[in-house]
Amino acid sequence: MALFSRGRIVSSSLFSKLVHHPPIQRSFSSSSNGYNQKSHRPQSGEKASLMMNNNPMFSLDISSQVGSCMPISMMRIGTIIHNIEMNPGQGGKLVRAAGTSAKILKEPAASKLCLIRLPSGVEKLIDSSCRATIGVVSNPEHATKKLRKAGHSRWLGRRPVVRGVAMNPVDHPHGGGEGKSKSSGCRGGVSKTPWGKPTKSGFKTGPLKRRK
Repeated sequence: MALFSRGRIVSSSLFSKLVHHPPIQRSFSSSSNGYNQKSHRPQSGEKASLMMNNNPMFSLDISSQVGSCMPISMMRIGTIIHNIEMNPGQGGKLVRAAGTSAKILKEPAASKLCLIRLPSGVEKLIDSSCRATIGVVSNPEHATKKLRKAGHSRWLGRRPVVRGVAMNPVDHPHGGGEGKSKSSGCRGGVSKTPWGKPTKSGFKTGPLKRRK
């Protein structure tokens, strides 16, 4: 099972403290009485080199590693990504299904919006400050997997679906009639839900606020 949750972003103030105040190096010098402990704090010119040598993150190209999560503006053009945010800090919303991936088509650093091609072929503009994960979602064989029997579908939590024309009039508007009658129950009218609402002919069922 894929884990799409993300941790909190490290603040810039914490990062600046690590750079400007590196840990104290301690050295030991021999003497007649034993060892004398000496403290040495690197000078301003040694701070950057010390952090780059001790921290492996500075020596690795994070923007090309599979599984790295970062803003899209820090990625290269042509990078394969998944688990993309639609709004900065909202969390991954796009390209999360098994075996799916998206591709960056436009240079992210050139503008505020980045052009991304989704698995459906649709090209969508997304804010460059949104985060995404590099790579492809695992389990690509999920789409080609076939169920062996009806019970396998029940194991996945899918219950049987019964047609309305196969029911009685008391159970569904399409029920009743003699034989396989397509006009039974609804008297030749439009198709309806089990609760009597039309399912076709452009019948609007959403709230008024959503229609506007």
